[in-house]
Formats: sequence, structure tokens, C-alpha cells
Amino acid sequence: MDITKTDEKTADKAVEKTDETAEAKATAPEAAAKTAAEGTPKGSPEGSPEADSAVDQLVEQEDDDLDDDDLDDEILAAAPAGSGVGVGGAAVVSAALGAVALTGTWTGKIVSERETLVGQISTSQSGTPAQQISEIYGDAWHATALVNGVFALLALVTAVLVLVLVRPERPAWVRAVALAGAVLGGLGLLLSVGTYFDLFLSLPTAGS
Repeated sequence: MDITKTDEKTADKAVEKTDETAEAKATAPEAAAKTAAEGTPKGSPEGSPEADSAVDQLVEQEDDDLDDDDLDDEILAAAPAGSGVGVGGAAVVSAALGAVALTGTWTGKIVSERETLVGQISTSQSGTPAQQISEIYGDAWHATALVNGVFALLALVTAVLVLVLVRPERPAWVRAVALAGAVLGGLGLLLSVGTYFDLFLSLPTAGS
């Protein structure tokens, strides 16, 4: 048996195994990368860096939205509410108009005196007693009732608008004053209508 030939074959086999091992080591990373690429689905799997980044972005966006909502709430809470000066003033005006409708006004007095003067002029020559009573006194009373009725109607309308438009956070006195104005205006309107149409007291006759 030739020992030299045997050693050469053994050496050749050893060289071939070494070359195969080196080649396998060189191609291993490429194969691993290819296998990972083929095994990865189109969407990033849960736990991957891409998925974690997307989740972080969603959480940050939600936090920003919550912060914006909280900021809006703080702004609305810090914004001063209307002082209600206009509504309170309107309530006071309605009460004043109601009181004026019951007690009479300077305008009503002037209108009444004018009607009295007109009646005196028209009936001074040939007017009968009934005509003098009607035109001198009756027309003056009716004119006064008409003027007071206008003030009473204004008071009632203003008070109703205040009661309808006033907000719940307004002071309670605004509603109380407006309610008083509505009551006074309604009562004044009732008295004015009754006086104008002679429902409470009729005009005296010439023979009484």
C-alpha cells in the first residue's frame, strides 16, 4: 500500500471540507436575511420597531388631543361670564314702567289737559250738557287711560322678554324685579283698558 497517495487524498479531502465550511459561513448571513424577509408579513408584526413607532405616534397624538381639550375647557372656565348689566337694567325699567302706568305720567297729564281744552272750545257756544261732559271730561279721561295703557304694555313686554332671555346663572334679583314689572304692567294694562271703555265707572249724565 502506497502511504504517500493515501496522505495526499486525506489532505485533499481536508482542504475541500475547509473550503465548504468557509463558503457556508460566508453565505449564512445572506440566507438568514432572505429567510427573515420571506417570513415577514407585509404589515409590521406586533413588537417590531415599526409597530412600536406607530403605537407611540398614536399615543402622542391622543395625548395632544386631550391636552387641547383640557386647554379649551380651561379657557372657557376662565372666560368671564357676562355681567348681566343689560338684563338687570331691563328688569328695573320694566318695574318702573309698570309703576308709572299705575300712577300716571306727565305725558298723560298733558294729553288730558289738551283734550279738555279742545272740548271746551268745541262746546263753548252750542254744546249740550251731555256733549260738554263727553268732550271735556270723557275724552280727557280716555286719553289718560290710553297713555297709561301704552306704558303698561311696554312694561309687560319688557318684563316678559327679560324672564324668557335671562340665563340661569344670573342673579335671582333680576328675575324678581322682572316678575314685579310683569305684575305691575299687567295690572296697569287691565286698569287702563277698563277705564278707556268705561267698564269700571261710566260717564255721569247731565240730569244726575
